[in-house]
Amino acid sequence: MEVQAGEHKPLEDLLLGRGRISSDDLRKVRLLQQERGERIERLLLDLGFISEDDLIGLLSEHLGVPVIGRKEFPQAPVALQGVNPQFLKHAKILPLEIQDGTLSVAMADPADLYSLESLEVATGLAVKPRLGREKEILAALEGYDAAAQPAAEEGDGTLAYIGDDEEDVNHLRDLASEAPVIRLVNLLINRAVEQRASDIHIEPFENELKIRYRIDGVLHDIDSPPRRQQAAIVSRVKIMAKLNIAERRLPQDGRIKLRTMGKEIDLRVSTLPTLYGESVVMRILDRSSIVLDLEQLGFPQDTLAQLEHLILRPYGMILVTGPTGSGKTTTLYGALEKINSPDKKIITIEDPVEYQVSGVNQIHVKPQIGLTFANGLRSIVRQDPDVIMVGEIRDPETAEIAVQAALTGHLVFSTLHTNDAAGAVSRLLEMGVEDYLLASSLLGVLAQRLVRKVCTKCREPVPQGEAFFAAGDMTTAAAERFSHVAVNGAPIYRAAGCEECSGTGYRGRSGIYELLLVNESIRELILKHASADVIKAAAVAKGMRTLRDDGWLKVREGVTTVAEVLRVTQDE
Repeated sequence: MEVQAGEHKPLEDLLLGRGRISSDDLRKVRLLQQERGERIERLLLDLGFISEDDLIGLLSEHLGVPVIGRKEFPQAPVALQGVNPQFLKHAKILPLEIQDGTLSVAMADPADLYSLESLEVATGLAVKPRLGREKEILAALEGYDAAAQPAAEEGDGTLAYIGDDEEDVNHLRDLASEAPVIRLVNLLINRAVEQRASDIHIEPFENELKIRYRIDGVLHDIDSPPRRQQAAIVSRVKIMAKLNIAERRLPQDGRIKLRTMGKEIDLRVSTLPTLYGESVVMRILDRSSIVLDLEQLGFPQDTLAQLEHLILRPYGMILVTGPTGSGKTTTLYGALEKINSPDKKIITIEDPVEYQVSGVNQIHVKPQIGLTFANGLRSIVRQDPDVIMVGEIRDPETAEIAVQAALTGHLVFSTLHTNDAAGAVSRLLEMGVEDYLLASSLLGVLAQRLVRKVCTKCREPVPQGEAFFAAGDMTTAAAERFSHVAVNGAPIYRAAGCEECSGTGYRGRSGIYELLLVNESIRELILKHASADVIKAAAVAKGMRTLRDDGWLKVREGVTTVAEVLRVTQDE
């Protein structure tokens, strides 16, 4: 055994010395340790005071034991005579190899001398431990077990699903309160935060429980627990979100505030009854990761300069359009942050308030008590604001009040769900806003999308001629416009995939933008009720860069790929 923890100062002293935890955090952990009797590193992870990656590096240094990753595990299990597989699972030990009378193992806790000595006695071999992640070791052991099971045993009674009508509320509460379920839900959340996911989807189907993370706007399947654990997992999430676990027939919404990996995280929880049970989606709101600086959102310099000129105007209306998840709210927060100063009163009405901004009065709509966007907006106008942000214009009443506020000396920001900037004008006219009021109040419309940034560690250059074949669904007109951008020998990249980007080829996202400035020619078209296509053509003639053209610039700059621009934009 080569564990040398005794030669080092205690782990908590190392954590304090490196500034990973505070003395107040340590005091809380020690109090909880007296109640639960668990190891201090387990409690640090459960309470979110430190991430698993940080902890494993410090444990390796503290114990003098090297770290081993999942990729270094053997493909086939190492057979050990006289060792019960249940012992390996309980001790979280994975045999790696036997060489020259020495058994190498991966352990979640190499300081567990009792288990090491027991393994040496049972095998008659010297045991050399390496430090591994608990979830990876257990997953490998489960995988070996599954591979060893004959196919005929699949689908036996152990995977049977108990229907909702066979469970009472007390049983659900008991299931959700078991330590393995609590740890599993904590692990799902921690892993999602580690992988920069924006949403966690828990979806029950007839024969499986599917769990997916939305990372950089795209859903990815992850290893899912057995179907029989669905009721316990959903009940645990509902208890955390203070929802009614007895109500499984109606949708519910709630919030969870927690601390994980040393960060404050808000989770917006939504449940929806489906054919095979409740589907749960958790939106992860990480306050520390929100970018409120417009300069960091991917704006081209000329577009940014035009937008900043608009948001400094004393009154009028500025709209941001795009589908759900395109970053509209982040852009609006960035604009508010730019003009937020003691001499301005800023009030927002949102559904829901996703991020709190210092110095801004924020209102959360509550339709069930009559606090709708329209009613809230009426009251806001009487509060003598300088700047108003309306989360979304959803109905003619809200649209009319927003336009009136913009005409009476207020700067109004809001969002609309339209495909491009010109479509916002047509949508407002269709809602019944008078053309002369809209022409007088609207300053500009910003359409946006989020494209995934190609991973700089593994991106591969594509020869110019092949770039068009990589974009098979590009129309002739779009290809011609792309060829004007992809000139001067600028390299074009495609996604490859590496460990850094989890094999996706992309890491992080950037915005692409289309800013329609309302000038005299656009006002005349609004008064004529011109179609969105006519307005867009007039704006392009005046120098507006479309979403796809802005995407081509990002391709030329090596930020993203041709395929990604085609994925998020439509043919022009």
